[in-house]
Amino acid sequence: MSEERSRLVQAAIDTMKTRGRIVIVGASLAGLRGAEGLREAGFTGPLTIIGDEPHEPYDRPPLSKQVLKGWVPADHTKLPRLREVNADWRLGVAATRLDRANRVVHLANGDEVPYDRLLIATGVRARPWPNPAEAALEGVCTLRTSDDAARIQKQLASGPRRVLIIGAGFIGSEAASICRQLGLEVTVAERGMAPLAGALGGVIGAIAADMQREHGVDLRLGVSVQALEDDTTGHVRRARLSDGTTLEADLVLTSLGSLRNIEWLEGAGLATGFWGVACDAGCRAFDIHGVVTDSIFVAGDIARSPHVLFEYQFLSMEHWDNAVLGAEVAAHNMVSDETKRIPHLLVPAFWSGQFGINIKSVGVPSFGDQIIFTQGSVKDRRFAAAYGRRGRIVGAVTFDHAKWLDFYRAQIEQSGPFPPPAAGFDRPADTLPRPADFPAKGAPTAIPDVVLTGYDPNERHAEFRPRTRAHAAESARR
Repeated sequence: MSEERSRLVQAAIDTMKTRGRIVIVGASLAGLRGAEGLREAGFTGPLTIIGDEPHEPYDRPPLSKQVLKGWVPADHTKLPRLREVNADWRLGVAATRLDRANRVVHLANGDEVPYDRLLIATGVRARPWPNPAEAALEGVCTLRTSDDAARIQKQLASGPRRVLIIGAGFIGSEAASICRQLGLEVTVAERGMAPLAGALGGVIGAIAADMQREHGVDLRLGVSVQALEDDTTGHVRRARLSDGTTLEADLVLTSLGSLRNIEWLEGAGLATGFWGVACDAGCRAFDIHGVVTDSIFVAGDIARSPHVLFEYQFLSMEHWDNAVLGAEVAAHNMVSDETKRIPHLLVPAFWSGQFGINIKSVGVPSFGDQIIFTQGSVKDRRFAAAYGRRGRIVGAVTFDHAKWLDFYRAQIEQSGPFPPPAAGFDRPADTLPRPADFPAKGAPTAIPDVVLTGYDPNERHAEFRPRTRAHAAESARR
């Protein structure tokens, strides 16, 4: 390429960085970091950020920990600004429809926001209690937003006689831990075989169950809640369980997992579904036929993309670092030439604090089918364990033993062998692999926060809609 030609191409690329309008739908962690990433990458054009909550972006992990305990007010978790974003903030109004043909986002208040490039970062919401009348009872709560956390913290501070938590995933287990720290009686009802079993398997779940019971939690496993009942004032007072018992409770936290916020994309022709919006490793959204789009990007909890370390299956993550790094990659690629785009191939990691134990994980434990304890002592609640699949390591978890997590991360990144090589000198006596005991697919248990959603040809859920000549002609007219 001649020097003049190179100069013209670079000028066109530089112009692309500044021209046009970018809209971000989703004003939480991914939305904010995406906006900051765009400005950092040199975008100087108009930027609009749309969010359905009235609050500026705030941090969610403290909500189930410091906020519930009363250490930090719910309105004191605002995310720090890493740089000025100079955006038009549209807070407290939800996006209701995406018109891709005209490149317009429709809002609940009737406004229409045009875009040249779009970042979808609408995340997830708490799955509601399935009976709307029971869900509306005073004292029945979900925990996802800062407003949720503020309401629950106020009720915990009032000293309820008993708290019922429905679901023993991470949010439910963390909330149970806080209740015991506050000296409250708490019952956890879990339909599955153990707490955290969906994310970490039954072997680790059994340890988590022992932890809960040792700290005074009334843990009911293999039990579901059939109905919530109120008193004469409309306040929840009791729950009827599947084993025929009735439990008195005046505060109920339903921790049933999450739902992706994709409804506003209905009819937009994007590859959306239960697990969110499909995109490539560079965060570009796929349309319904699997064709990558040029102007729509996805980041955060709502994104699902193929990952080279996990057989190119689509990976969906509800984690803090995924939102941050995914948004940064999306922002970079939105204003970069094709040859300079980068992939978002994060190795998942998360942490949870429960009953005085710091639980950390790396990789995708639920992708494995075997587990081996590699370091420390299960009895002392201080250990490391690795997960394997087809002879290679795919995940690891530590209980108060996080200093070795980087070692396991490196093994996963290199597709290291399973069982992995020794990482230290505190090898347990039993170092034989065993079944990790994950729930069968479709079992009534908590869905993991990180999940691989690859296509299974035995599941005939897809419908092929061939592109007709009329459709092609209409697209050409547009």
